[in-house]
Amino acid sequence: MHLRTAFCAVSALALTAGAAVAQATLTIATVNNGDMIRMQGYTDQFTAETGIGVEWVTLEENVLRSRVTTDITTKGGQFDIMTIGMYETPIWGANGWLVPLDDLSAEYDAADILPAMAGGLSHDGTLYAAPFYGESSMVMYRTDLMEKAGLEMPDAPTWEFIREAAAAMTDRDADINGICLRGKAGWGEGGAFITAMSNSFGARWFDMDWNAQFDTEAWANTLNFYKGMMDESGPAGYATNGFNENLSLFNQGKCGMWIDATVAASFVTNPDSSEVADSVGFALAPDNGLGKRSNWLWAWALAVPAGTQQEAEAKQFIEWATSKDYIELVAENEGWANVPPGARTSLYENPEYQKVPFAQMTLDSILSADPNDSTVEESPYVGIQFAAIPEFAGIATQVSQEFSAAYAGQQSVEEALEKAQAITNEAMEAAGYR
Repeated sequence: MHLRTAFCAVSALALTAGAAVAQATLTIATVNNGDMIRMQGYTDQFTAETGIGVEWVTLEENVLRSRVTTDITTKGGQFDIMTIGMYETPIWGANGWLVPLDDLSAEYDAADILPAMAGGLSHDGTLYAAPFYGESSMVMYRTDLMEKAGLEMPDAPTWEFIREAAAAMTDRDADINGICLRGKAGWGEGGAFITAMSNSFGARWFDMDWNAQFDTEAWANTLNFYKGMMDESGPAGYATNGFNENLSLFNQGKCGMWIDATVAASFVTNPDSSEVADSVGFALAPDNGLGKRSNWLWAWALAVPAGTQQEAEAKQFIEWATSKDYIELVAENEGWANVPPGARTSLYENPEYQKVPFAQMTLDSILSADPNDSTVEESPYVGIQFAAIPEFAGIATQVSQEFSAAYAGQQSVEEALEKAQAITNEAMEAAGYR
């Protein structure tokens, strides 16, 4: 029996009982990304089928991370479901802060979750969060502007090509920036982008003894290249732009290229939201010939905090929102290009989804990202755009603030890296790593 059929079978009972018994209401914290906003539009169907109400707390990415972290660490109990990712899930699962998702129904088919996603959302082999969507990062570019510049995007470009193409596509008089990239402070915003980029330049956060590595040539090359390219070809105020700001710029036709989450592909190719939907191409995230590309691996996933009084209802919602049937629901109403990507193997085996122009590039990007081998030189941590240790979020938030200040011209790259080195080493010493 399909999940939708099962939900329909119980909906009459649930709604009949509603007159006599107060129905449960779940409070869910989530990020203000497009796929999550889309999911909220279908929530009434879940409520109609189950009798379970849903209240959404929808937050900007940096605010979400802060709110859910504070709530889980203080046992605040504000939320029945939290939207978290691959950084938090294994750490919080190990601490006993999350309810294990090891008893999901057979119909849900947890084995269908892409191994890269299930692995990043597990601790000791136990799943602690279910991926709503999974992503890597890739190049999204204007095919018309690339052609006008007399260039052809390779499937696997180098950073030098990207910089050359960005300069060639920039037209300040027409308000077209050759490239739009995250510069916004926040470990999961600009911090995530520059860390993934640094991997391709041969940089790493720590050596094998947990010493900070910001005093290296590789990190200096990363930041100087980024700032030089963005000053030449990026938008004004790029130091404060994150995912949503760059998505808006790209969809308005103001970016020649944008390197960011693969999940953005459905939005930049949607004619309802993008002015350039019919002229978007895709390529792998750039490299420097050192054996590592600059793409990350991430999932926005739904987890149940330990101590919720509505564990069964929360799991029921998670099964609904991350199921094969939810994917089919979106496909039926909005087309296959708009379903949440990157989470299930069966999606990429579906002939209809294989016709979506960015499907294969998304999968190739996800499969090429290895959190256990992300740096050119050996590193002691798991993670691509983060180091999977509890201290990282706090350290990287401060470091990203220093980087953003350098992008904005408030200090030099050298000063930012000196501060990053000191911030990181002091925090690691205080935490007992060194």
